[in-house]
Amino acid sequence: MRDAHLLPVAILAGGMATRLRPATDRLPKALIDVNGRPFIAWQLEALRAQGASRVIICVGYLGEDIRRVVADEQDIGLNVSWAFDGPTLLGTAGAICRALPLIGGPFFVLYGDSYLPIDWSPVQEAFLTSGKPGLMTVYQNEGHLDRSNVEFDGQHIVAYDKHAATSRMHHIDYGLGAFHPSAFDRLVDGRPADLADLYRDLAAERLLAAYEVHERFFEIGSFAGLEETRAYLASRPGQEEGRP
Repeated sequence: MRDAHLLPVAILAGGMATRLRPATDRLPKALIDVNGRPFIAWQLEALRAQGASRVIICVGYLGEDIRRVVADEQDIGLNVSWAFDGPTLLGTAGAICRALPLIGGPFFVLYGDSYLPIDWSPVQEAFLTSGKPGLMTVYQNEGHLDRSNVEFDGQHIVAYDKHAATSRMHHIDYGLGAFHPSAFDRLVDGRPADLADLYRDLAAERLLAAYEVHERFFEIGSFAGLEETRAYLASRPGQEEGRP
């Protein structure tokens, strides 16, 4: 059952999407066309279906374009706030630091290129009962969808490193995290920082809870991933062109 009181969701939509060039030379990744709609519209529809009411969209590169398109979406059913990087791109963790005053308390973080076909309610419950400042969802990837980067023992994240994988890493960061604002106390607002580094440090300090999911994720961070996402969304029962 979907949680009627889902935590606020911060969407990280500020990157330059270099792997999708030249398509993203003048178009932010969030606005890439997926079956007749900008990708972020699919994300927002999915969040509303999960029971979300508050969304904070963190933007940098071509952020005003994203805001204009979201403003044009009809019957979105969400309270949307905006956090802008400013003249310097802040990175994924830096963008969240900038957004914290808009968020207030515990929250989810969703990558701006991810579509996740899971129920978020048990993830929220696991996070709120964990006693940890952060939680990472993980998926047993075995190097298939992308390079595995998580060593997971069935209950805990033993190690996470996006840049230096080991033979013991069989899982991957699924693309959904949850945090208390205190997890970002070690960072400085206005200074660029990467969420992957924060995850790595929290895992090393045993401050990162884990939740294992068993359904694959979809992403539009590459051309191959974009085509897989289009095919998945088009194949779901009852789907029409341009409607989630």
